[in-house]
Amino acid sequence: MALNPKVFPHGMPIPFLNELFVFAIDGVDFEIDNIPCLGEVQAKGTIYLSNIRMVFVAKNPKDNFIAFDIPLLFVHGERLNQPIFFCKNISGYVNPVAPDNENSGIPHSFKILFKECDCESFISLFFDLIGKVRRRYRRSREKHRVDPLHEATKIPVDEMTRYAYVDPNDPTSIFLQQTTPESRLRCRRTCQSQPSSG
Repeated sequence: MALNPKVFPHGMPIPFLNELFVFAIDGVDFEIDNIPCLGEVQAKGTIYLSNIRMVFVAKNPKDNFIAFDIPLLFVHGERLNQPIFFCKNISGYVNPVAPDNENSGIPHSFKILFKECDCESFISLFFDLIGKVRRRYRRSREKHRVDPLHEATKIPVDEMTRYAYVDPNDPTSIFLQQTTPESRLRCRRTCQSQPSSG
């Protein structure tokens, strides 16, 4: 997990080698605690999900908080909450990333709140992807290969997006190709073509 990972000028996170962004959802509220020098942070923005990590990018950065990076392999206790008098949300914990011989410290609790949008596509694909990351990691440990980043890049995200159901009321963007600094982002969003800004 990292505070303020690098992002393109238009806001999308810069991918790692062999990282594939699967989808994004805009207009979500994000909460996370135990941030050094900041404590608890609450912001509105966009969540990007790849085969390796989830990245929140704030719409209006403040207090040195622009974005937050959560490796999927370090997420635990995630669950979907559907309160009667409040919006749907996903809550969970993420362990700080630390070398093997050091204590990882206190886990951060996070919450993704869907106040302004329907989010069924995001929720379904999020839980599917995190399950695949864990299964792939367990198999690699059984074979005594413990490089989670390498194993995560083998997750077949193409299949996930090819057969994804897209609800016209759901603002989730599913990426059909990966963006580069020179290219324009092409995505399938609510069954209609949307112009890209950057």
